[in-house]
Amino acid sequence: MKGGYLMQTAKEKITEVVSAQPEDATYEEIVRELAFEKMIKRGLDDARSGQVISNKEMSHRIRTWQS
Repeated sequence: MKGGYLMQTAKEKITEVVSAQPEDATYEEIVRELAFEKMIKRGLDDARSGQVISNKEMSHRIRTWQS
């Protein structure tokens, strides 16, 4: 166990996400949910490894994009 979570294989996680969808879910909705799940995992992995920036730094970066 790592970080208090059981490690799942990719196939197990995909099966879990797909099984949680309603029976009438479209292919696009399922793919969107799988992509969302992957983004969440990446964000949590980044946070756990310290690859984060402060809110102040993020605000600064956004302001530079808007100019």
